[in-house]
Amino acid sequence: MLPSDILQTLIERTRALGDPQNDFVMMAEGNTSARADSETFFVKASGFGFQDANETHFVQVYFEPVLRALDGQPLADDQVRRLLREARVPCDHERLPSVETFMHAYLLQLPDVNYVYHTHPSPFVSLMCLEGAEMYADKRLFPDEIAFCGEAACWVDYVDPGLELAKAIRNRVQSFIRRRESLPKTIWLQNHGLITLGKTEKEAETAMRMQVKAARILLGALQSGQPLHFLSPEEVQRIHTRPDEHYRQRLLWETQG
Repeated sequence: MLPSDILQTLIERTRALGDPQNDFVMMAEGNTSARADSETFFVKASGFGFQDANETHFVQVYFEPVLRALDGQPLADDQVRRLLREARVPCDHERLPSVETFMHAYLLQLPDVNYVYHTHPSPFVSLMCLEGAEMYADKRLFPDEIAFCGEAACWVDYVDPGLELAKAIRNRVQSFIRRRESLPKTIWLQNHGLITLGKTEKEAETAMRMQVKAARILLGALQSGQPLHFLSPEEVQRIHTRPDEHYRQRLLWETQG
């Protein structure tokens, strides 16, 4: 797929995620990205919303200078802005990439990750603001949560958004991979929001939609005051490895998403 086609796909899915009925984002919250080629990626510019996304609301950025910053010393805010400005592929507008560009660069260079969506859904952020919410990242309540969000989520403690958050995400994702020998499909950001990853745009989107549904279900169950019944590790593993679930995933990703 040509970079121009990838950008158009990213714009279409960003608009879909920005539909107010979803309650995933409002105003200029969140950001989306997609790998353009081996050297660059597209990321939403700072200060623009999802619902009216267009070509001028995205910036093409080089991986190398952004990833290099992850291994460097902490940067002041003005240094971050300068780095992001200089990392842009030349274009007709002067948009500044989102401050979360560092996180997108790291995640997009992981195996089989071509799309990254970051949103702030109200029910999900409510869950992320609960004391002890981390305990739910490794638990699952129903089969579709496993099928489309994976057997567990990657939890990240609250860190100031931007470069330092990207470093924290990298550390926690690497730890997740070591423990589970697989990539997370969803990343939970304490007091912040949700990140989903996908090889395709539909894979990242179905993870987003299902994880928000799971957050609503969990909040509702907690509000009942009754004990929660989570699926056992054996039940989770069974769903995670069932061939019919994998077949259903592919059909959904190939059709409506």
